Amino acid sequence: MTIPSHVIEMLHKVRARFQAAPLKERMLPNDADFTTLRPVRKASAASVNKYWSRLSEVASPDDQQAIADPLTMTEPDQFSANIENFIGTVKMPVGIIGPLRINGLNAHGDYHVPMATTEAALVASYARGAYAATKSGGISTALLYEGVIRTPAFVFDELLNAGLFVEWVVSQIDSLKAKAEGTTNHGKLVSVEPVIDNNIVFLICRYTTGDAAGQNMVTIATNALCEDIAARCPVPLKAWYIEGNFSGDKKASFLGLVTGRGRKVSASVTLSAEVVEKTLGTTVQAMLDYGQVANLGSHLSGQLGAQAHFANGLAALYIATGQDAACVAEGAIGITRMEARDDGLFCCVTMPNILVGSVGGGTSLPSQSAGLNILGLKGAGKGAALAEVAAATCLCGEISIVAAIAAGHFTRAHENLARHR
Repeated sequence: MTIPSHVIEMLHKVRARFQAAPLKERMLPNDADFTTLRPVRKASAASVNKYWSRLSEVASPDDQQAIADPLTMTEPDQFSANIENFIGTVKMPVGIIGPLRINGLNAHGDYHVPMATTEAALVASYARGAYAATKSGGISTALLYEGVIRTPAFVFDELLNAGLFVEWVVSQIDSLKAKAEGTTNHGKLVSVEPVIDNNIVFLICRYTTGDAAGQNMVTIATNALCEDIAARCPVPLKAWYIEGNFSGDKKASFLGLVTGRGRKVSASVTLSAEVVEKTLGTTVQAMLDYGQVANLGSHLSGQLGAQAHFANGLAALYIATGQDAACVAEGAIGITRMEARDDGLFCCVTMPNILVGSVGGGTSLPSQSAGLNILGLKGAGKGAALAEVAAATCLCGEISIVAAIAAGHFTRAHENLARHR
């Protein structure tokens, strides 16, 4: 049996850094006394300063000034609804791309898209894709489906009772729906889909959430539904859990790829050969050739879907507009397709898990509210349009990165914009 070389290499590194006895002592449990930070939900200047007095052992006054800056400290309470143990804000670079022309069912017009990132070259790449798409007449977008899901799990002693439970739930669906919807003015329970695994039943509870991303909304609604089940169900329950880890919440999953979680959007544009050559510096055939190889790589590596880097565009847009950035974990799956159309290149993305809101969450924070205002998509009635903008933005990134790699410009662009600073 052969030991892999990377294992031997790691052992050598560990041995070189520590002698046997000190290493063993270093890794023993440490039960020394400590004083924990007292939790604070409602931020104030006093609570912020108290935390910083504790941090002064490791952080400098300049560190405090950078995070608890004067503008942030003028009204620390405005952040209380979004965070606990508040000590200040982090300033991230925000770039802008556009105008990005979108001809969508919900988003229609020219948009300037704010993108918050620390990755040099990213905004430039998306801006190039946006220019190529807009020069080609704009991106067509459509919200295809929406439904944020929560999947509670119910445990029984045997398979028979699990079946009887499903039968009872089906007979009570109207009253369960009323219980769930009684917790919200905007959420609607559109389906309950039971999944049985022997003595455990998952209920896929799918909601529309208005203009909010709706994560908290569906949790509270589903909890009311579950409590009603626990109180009235004649089948004896051993246990129930508000989330059975089936929904794909903040995780890439096959369920999310197939049925979607949040808003499912498709976006497309046909680039002319002239735009590909003059704007992107390559050819239609070169992009198709590379796309074929990239698609093979997706399949061989077991990627959920097949795309280049949805996560880059989503994360930058989510942070700039107050979305839950952790939802990029599930949002960054989907399909990118490129096909020859006459002498041009048809490019499209389908993204089944876009979780965004134009209200709620972090959208009311000062900088994030400004980001939504730049888009013109803050407030009621704008959630669907924001989802279409997200998909269109990701399409711009796909176009640009495929063109850069096909033309052999990818490394040079990162050297020029990211490395030599």
